[in-house]
Amino acid sequence: MSMTRFCEELTALLPRLRRFARGLTQDSADADDLCQQTIERALKARQQWQEGTRLDAWVYRIMRNQWIDEVRARTRRSQTFAHEDEGMNVGVAGDRDAENRVELGNVERALQRLPEDQREAVVLVMVEGFGYKEAADILGIPQGTLTSRLGRGREALLRELGEAA
Repeated sequence: MSMTRFCEELTALLPRLRRFARGLTQDSADADDLCQQTIERALKARQQWQEGTRLDAWVYRIMRNQWIDEVRARTRRSQTFAHEDEGMNVGVAGDRDAENRVELGNVERALQRLPEDQREAVVLVMVEGFGYKEAADILGIPQGTLTSRLGRGREALLRELGEAA
């Protein structure tokens, strides 16, 4: 695949990567940084991607590994990051849009309360639409483990959202 085509496909993934980054980091500034770092790594490691395999799964794996590295570095530096309150849905008008924003905010807050392993599984399968096998490959876990985490995550979300209603 040509470098131009690779870059075009990578660019097309940006909205999905940003959503996944937001799910991992729970912070819009950290998500933007993580996206940038991921794209940089993907471009540098372009030759390692095997044509014929899913580019999105490969880049998601890079992002997850990059985030794990960042969390470890922050821990070593004894830093914690504060979760930023929302501000993502400013500027949309109308009652229906307002209701949708409130509901999306409820879902996002419920996602944030999930343990990281469950949140990753839920975001990859339920938000990003990956199949179980692909999501398990991205996370580097057996498919049964993913299924278990996803089930627990769904149950916890339903409980959280039931209480928010």
